[in-house]
Amino acid sequence: MSEESFAYTPGLAVTPLTYITRERTLPIKGETLVSPGQRVDFDTIVGRCFLEGSPYIVKVAELLGVEPEEVPRYLRVRVGDAVRKGAVLAGYTAFLGLIKKAVESPIEGVVESFSELTGHLTIRSPPRAIELRAYIRGAVLKVVPGESVTIGTPAAFVQGIIGFGGERHGAIELVSSSNRDVVTPDQIGEHHAGRIIVGGSLVTYEALEKARKVGVAGVVAGGAKITDLERILGYRIGVAITGRENIGFTIVLTEGFGRLPMSERAFSIFRENEGREAAINGATQVRAGVIRPEVIIPREEKALTGELGSLGEGRMKVGSVVRIIRYPYFGEIGTVVELPVELHKIETESPVRVVKVRLQDGRVVVVPRANVEIISE
Repeated sequence: MSEESFAYTPGLAVTPLTYITRERTLPIKGETLVSPGQRVDFDTIVGRCFLEGSPYIVKVAELLGVEPEEVPRYLRVRVGDAVRKGAVLAGYTAFLGLIKKAVESPIEGVVESFSELTGHLTIRSPPRAIELRAYIRGAVLKVVPGESVTIGTPAAFVQGIIGFGGERHGAIELVSSSNRDVVTPDQIGEHHAGRIIVGGSLVTYEALEKARKVGVAGVVAGGAKITDLERILGYRIGVAITGRENIGFTIVLTEGFGRLPMSERAFSIFRENEGREAAINGATQVRAGVIRPEVIIPREEKALTGELGSLGEGRMKVGSVVRIIRYPYFGEIGTVVELPVELHKIETESPVRVVKVRLQDGRVVVVPRANVEIISE
């Protein structure tokens, strides 16, 4: 088949049943706490490691007002001693008690070192435990001792185009009756706490604030105004890497910025799985090593048969429905009208393969193939 006929490009997965695997990796060497074949839940701790505490330098000589070589005679602690915050590290009394000076520890930790050259003590805070959770409900497929755990499960799976906030889980609940409805604050109540609420074409700023106030786990909608998202986040959206936002809940937009009806396929998947517990993650990266926000709804009761779909690259060809994932057409949906064989120079003067896409408003634009993804419905 000729180059003009098709090309391979990442697809945005929307499927009612597939087999999902997720590798959970510790940031540094630690201990893995599960075994292959073991069943795990969303919050199961599958691994643990300890990050070394931060060092804190206490300038004892300066604080006591003495020369560095004099400090040892005033020290009340030794290297290796554990100290509490406020414990006296060094001090002296002079002139029959009229002058008293003491240096207290600013933190809890262990005395790591003392410099006779500077008269400074270094105290290191206690190591911080990092617990790695399963994130999805399923079975442990593989364990790399002390490093990683791979978990798998049959699941309904919906990827979004952009998201905010990290990993959470909760029961799916629809707050819209159709994929074109707007989510407003009056549709969200206290009973939605801990749930993943699903709307239609747009979630308003007021609805997002209400969701945060009641403590939802996540919000999924077709779109949201970029200005409303920036008000929620507290900063301008610019960097195409998200997922670490501390906003109290997770947001996944399945279509993009603005009022955009959620795809009927995605909406029907959420409707069919209403009440089921799901994992949600807003982490997004549209640079090299693409990461998409996602909602994973485990369906462990489904047998692992050939009917399970597979995820990965899809064939892009003339007629494929695609979404553009870079500015200036970010979020636009269109249809492939041509896949030129020859390389084209873009603004950076780099020669790249491009695709011609007819947008929904009729415009035909030329964009690098790396800047589009197939909508796999």
